[in-house]
Amino acid sequence: MALPTGYTTRNLLRRRSQVLFTALGIGFTTAVLCGVLSLRNGFEQLFRPLGADEVAVYLRIGATSEGDSGIPRESARIIIKERPEILRDAAGRPLAAAECFLAMYMEKINGGLVNAPLRGIEAASLTLHPTPPQLIEGRWPDWGSDEVVVGRPLVNRMKNCALGDTLTLNTTPFDVVGVYEFDSSQGSEIWGPVDRMLEALDRPVYSRVIARVPLELDYEQATLELEQDPRLNISITRQSEYLATQTTGLSTSLLVLSVFLTLIMGSAAVIGTMNTMLATVATRTHEIGILLAIGYSRIEVFLAFLLESAQVGLIGGAMGLLMVIPLHGVETGASNFNTFTDISFSFRLSPTIAITAVGLSFLLGIIGGAIPAWIAANRQVVDAIRR
Repeated sequence: MALPTGYTTRNLLRRRSQVLFTALGIGFTTAVLCGVLSLRNGFEQLFRPLGADEVAVYLRIGATSEGDSGIPRESARIIIKERPEILRDAAGRPLAAAECFLAMYMEKINGGLVNAPLRGIEAASLTLHPTPPQLIEGRWPDWGSDEVVVGRPLVNRMKNCALGDTLTLNTTPFDVVGVYEFDSSQGSEIWGPVDRMLEALDRPVYSRVIARVPLELDYEQATLELEQDPRLNISITRQSEYLATQTTGLSTSLLVLSVFLTLIMGSAAVIGTMNTMLATVATRTHEIGILLAIGYSRIEVFLAFLLESAQVGLIGGAMGLLMVIPLHGVETGASNFNTFTDISFSFRLSPTIAITAVGLSFLLGIIGGAIPAWIAANRQVVDAIRR
C-alpha cells in the first residue's frame, strides 16, 4: 500500500497551533544560520570584484597584508618606473600607483570608537581596477592639497565624514570634498593624496604598489627577478590571491559561530520536535492500530510519521527564511581580523544559503521524528486498537 500522506497532512492541519509552535523552534535555528552565513557571504563578496588577475600587488617580502608592509619611497619609484611587467598607457606612463594604508581611531555616530581604514592614493589608483570607483557627491581631491574623499557607507556610520566636514589626521585638518562608491573591500575607506597623508601621519614609507600587468604574466618568474634585485625587498602577487588571504580571520570566525549556534539551537529544536511527535503518537495510538489492521506495514507507518515530522521541519525552514529575507542588503560593520580595521558590508542571502538552511530544517525534522515514528510503527495492533 502507498504511504498515507493525506492522513499525515490532515493531522498537521488539525494540530496547526502545536505544529506552528514546534516549527518556530526550527525556524529560529534556520534564521540564525541564514543570518550569520549571510553576513559571512556579504563580507567575502567585498573581496571578489577587485580580484582581477590583470592587477598585481607589490608588498614587502614577508608581509601578510598591506597594513604590515613597508616599501621605501625610492623602491616604489623603481618598481613603477623600471619593472617590465607593468603596462603603459598611450602616453607611455606606467599604469601603477604607490599607496599607503593605516588605521585611525574614529568615533561612530551612534557612539563608540573603531579603527577606520585610511588609504593614501595617487591619481592613477582611480583607473587601475577593472571596475573603477564612482564619485557620487562632490569631487575627487586635489592631489597636492589636504583633501579626502570617503566611502559612502562611512557617511552614515562615522562622525565628520559627510561632504563638507573636516577630518583631523594626527594634527592636520583634511577637508571632505567628495563621497565615492566602490563595490569592494575598499568601498568603506577614507582616501586622500598619498604624499600629503604620509606627511600628516609622519609615515616614511608606502604600504604597497598596485599595477596593471598582462594576464599571462608569470608571477613566479617576476618574483624571482624581484628577489634578485639588490635594491628591492619586494614580493608580487595577483590581487585575487592577495584579497583571498584578507578574509580568513572574520570569515572563519563567522563560520565557527554559525556552526556553534546551529548545534545549540538545533539540539533544542530536535528535542522540541521529538516531544511534539511523542505526544502525537500517544494521542493517536488507536489510529495507528487501525492503520496496521487495514494492511499498512510497519515501515509504511514509520515513514508516514517521519514524513509528518519532516513537514514540520520544512514549515520551520520557511518561517526562518521569512525572518531573514528582510535583512538582505542591510548594511552593518565589523572588524576585519586580518587588518584590524572596521569594514562595512551587507547581509547577502544567496540561493545556496537558503537551500542549505531549508535542508537543515528538513534534517532537524527527520532527526526529531525518528524515535516517535519508530515507537508508532512498533505498536502491537490489538493493544493499539483497544486504547
